[in-house]
Amino acid sequence: MSDTRAADVAAIRAVLAESYRAWEAGDATAMVADYTEDATAILPGSLRDGREAVRASMDLAFAGPLKSTSTWNRTLGIRFLGRDAALVVNESGILFGGASEVPDAHKVYATWVLEKRDGRWLIAAYHNSPMHLPTA
Repeated sequence: MSDTRAADVAAIRAVLAESYRAWEAGDATAMVADYTEDATAILPGSLRDGREAVRASMDLAFAGPLKSTSTWNRTLGIRFLGRDAALVVNESGILFGGASEVPDAHKVYATWVLEKRDGRWLIAAYHNSPMHLPTA
């Protein structure tokens, strides 16, 4: 890996780590600080179109069902799409009530699309999907 790509990987990891820290603090504004203005977040049954829509929905969630939660995340890979875009694939989950582990049934696969704008890596899109579908 070139020194430039290694620096890009470190910068991308730092952007995601800041987002995870902001989640743990329940700070929706800080959580989306590194989102592009036109960022998109897709979760099962939900489309959040634009940084402000993501911030507003997370602000409500942090005041309600996601209050005092944190996330568990494991990066499965980072792949560059040209010079200024990258795709990150994670396993993730929400930690409720001080839990240290996410039950397998509640884990998701997540994809993050990041774009380098003016030398800075920003989150342009996020999507997640359950790792395990309910059985009948």
